[in-house]
Amino acid sequence: MFAVVRIGGKQYRVAADEQIQVMSLAGEPGDKVTFEDVLFVGKDGSAEFGAKAKVQGEIVAHGRGPKTISFKKRRRQNSKRKRGHRQDVTLVKITGIA
Repeated sequence: MFAVVRIGGKQYRVAADEQIQVMSLAGEPGDKVTFEDVLFVGKDGSAEFGAKAKVQGEIVAHGRGPKTISFKKRRRQNSKRKRGHRQDVTLVKITGIA
């Protein structure tokens, strides 16, 4: 059984006992979270769109994602800018789909 759930404006395909990395969520490691914005549920070849399902999970850890570099250069202007950014992320273990 799997589900497609919307978390933080992005869609994730999740299944039980799976760990996903999502944008930062409020809570401490060990806290339970419930995602109610389930778009799709599939099991044994059948599919339900817009299902009234809930996905339960547990926060495993908070961290930071990989560094992304934003570099802008204007040719022949002796002008350049380099900026780095690391997004805050949360590791969530999916415990079940109900």
